[in-house]
Amino acid sequence: MTKISTFKVAMELLEKYDVLKVISEVISEGVVIVDESQEIVSANSAANRMFGYQEENLVGRPLDVLILEGLRQRHRHEVRDFIEEGKARTMGPGLELFGVQQNGQRFPLEISLNPFSLGNKKYVMAIVVDITERKKAEQTIDYWFQIFDESLNEIYVFDAETFVFINVNRGAQLNLGYHLEELNRLSVLDIKPKLSMEVMKRLVAPLIGGKREKVNFETVHKRKDGSLYPVEVHLQLSAIGKRKVCVAIVLDITERKTYTQQLENTVEERTQQLREALTAEKKLNELKTKFLSLVSHEFKTPLTSILTSTSLLSKYTETDQQDKRDKHINTIKSKVRHLDSILTDFLSIERLDTGKVNYNITNFPLSKLVNEVIYDSNTLLKEGQRIRYPMDIEGITIDFDEKIMALSLSNLVHNAIKYSPEDTEIELKATKIGAALQIAITDQGLGIPKKEQPFIFDRYFRASNVLTVQGTGIGLNIVRQHMHNLGANITFTSELGKGSTFTLHIPINNKENEKSASG
Repeated sequence: MTKISTFKVAMELLEKYDVLKVISEVISEGVVIVDESQEIVSANSAANRMFGYQEENLVGRPLDVLILEGLRQRHRHEVRDFIEEGKARTMGPGLELFGVQQNGQRFPLEISLNPFSLGNKKYVMAIVVDITERKKAEQTIDYWFQIFDESLNEIYVFDAETFVFINVNRGAQLNLGYHLEELNRLSVLDIKPKLSMEVMKRLVAPLIGGKREKVNFETVHKRKDGSLYPVEVHLQLSAIGKRKVCVAIVLDITERKTYTQQLENTVEERTQQLREALTAEKKLNELKTKFLSLVSHEFKTPLTSILTSTSLLSKYTETDQQDKRDKHINTIKSKVRHLDSILTDFLSIERLDTGKVNYNITNFPLSKLVNEVIYDSNTLLKEGQRIRYPMDIEGITIDFDEKIMALSLSNLVHNAIKYSPEDTEIELKATKIGAALQIAITDQGLGIPKKEQPFIFDRYFRASNVLTVQGTGIGLNIVRQHMHNLGANITFTSELGKGSTFTLHIPINNKENEKSASG
């Protein structure tokens, strides 16, 4: 070969080398080129940083500086064989590989080996990837998966829209009696017989809408063999890629329920024993305690109004201010009547509880008593309210305690007025049915929430929708006790927002009442 030809080949080699170097610098992975003597002839910036060297400091160093000390001898033979073989491949497939930084720190990596020739020389280009972060992520995933799978609690991952299971841990599989392959063909609804698709959508809606981070509820799970067991579910929303999933951590609360039931039974037994041991004095003390609590609330407002009106009365000294004086005098009278009514109710409770009520059964016309009740109630009517008088009651007489009948009717009519808005009608109706007279009071008021209706006759109970309206919650309790003592009854129907009907059932032939009163 002539000198010109040799020079030409050398220039071509240099050009190729420069192009290779430029390419290596734009690659984010480390690039290390080793010659046949296993000396590093080129390393890009990424490789120098990866192994902890300054720029170009790797060039000229033996490849051994990048290899774990215990593996260097073996590695030299493998590199020599690889150069001879001349085929590209991944280094150490299936093995964990580690590189060594200049400070001796080792780190996990992946290496792709690519042999090539340049002129008459053979080289190997290694593409090096630092997989430290990936290994950390894998270790974290392995750690959490181990926790997931070995947890004694049941853990479910399911699609947030279809509720089909994506993954179920071993604890759930064992408790349910299903294999994972079987569960992957089922949905939440298959193991929760008390929940429908509509209910499940309502449960996850706050999670999907971002209104809540977690939803907790109790239900039952159904095993493969059909048996049921109670569970407590803690439900959260997560994501797998772009797919929304729900993660449910489920506690089997069979033992808790059993213990709770046993505890409740024991408590009930002890409570029953205590009830039987309580004396009338204890009941009276409880009444006094509740009385003081109610007094602080129910007496404060009318007493404040009385005090205010009394103070203002002293300011109206002129003759032409009589209308203003009358206004405050009427306020005082109204509030005094209200306080008197409360005190009367409390005294009635004390007499009922101590058995000191003496009933007086007489025969009296119903129309006379109804007229008196309506007349007294007219002063309480709101703007536009009116009371519809019952039809065809003339000539009806009953054997009953007249004062108790007046108290009961007044209580029901006053409640109808108090809990009804302006411009509404309150209707009284009397009907003979068999051996009983039914007196019904119907209003168009607030009504009673359905779930609270079983407690409406309980002493001191007030429905949640009337807590801002003055009242003690003892009037209906008093009426019912009097009715039962006299062989009568009181019932009601109510619809929230539409009104209520309270009905007194009075026996027409009241011989039983006479026996109760005389006894």
